[in-house]
Amino acid sequence: MIQSILWLTLITLIPTLELRASIPIGFFGMDRQLSWPWVVLVCVIANILLGWTVFWIMGPAFQLIRKWNWFDRTIWPVLERTQHRIHPYVEKYGELGVAVFIGIPLPGSGVYTGALGAYLLGLDKKKFSVANVIGVLIAGAAVTAICLLILHGAVGENSWMAKLFVKIKH
Repeated sequence: MIQSILWLTLITLIPTLELRASIPIGFFGMDRQLSWPWVVLVCVIANILLGWTVFWIMGPAFQLIRKWNWFDRTIWPVLERTQHRIHPYVEKYGELGVAVFIGIPLPGSGVYTGALGAYLLGLDKKKFSVANVIGVLIAGAAVTAICLLILHGAVGENSWMAKLFVKIKH
């Protein structure tokens, strides 16, 4: 059981995969050592903690990158101008927008890009924390729903969703 939890956590930490891959792997690819509620719980918690960690690392990472003169002279001023222009909108719609972006279970969205975008747009830690939890819960619910549909036969054996998530043995 501990090994399954560790594997699910490690898969969740992989950029672009996150819980969009770890939940289906937990449902269909790990000899079902954990029940599906445990799979979802492990993956959601790991993904929430990942988002908070990535956002927290952004400040020190950008301070380090800004020591590179080219970045500080050419890229950073553009980022600052964008932050100042967008800041009123971020304050008004930021949490919801970031939550929806994180929650869309598609490649390119998720907590890595959500944390980076939120940091660059100037969203504060508290608002990002809330957006991250909401977004991960949205993504977790969507992926879990698809997996449950497949698991309970609502999606046929020859459907594209079943072929995407399940290896059918003949």
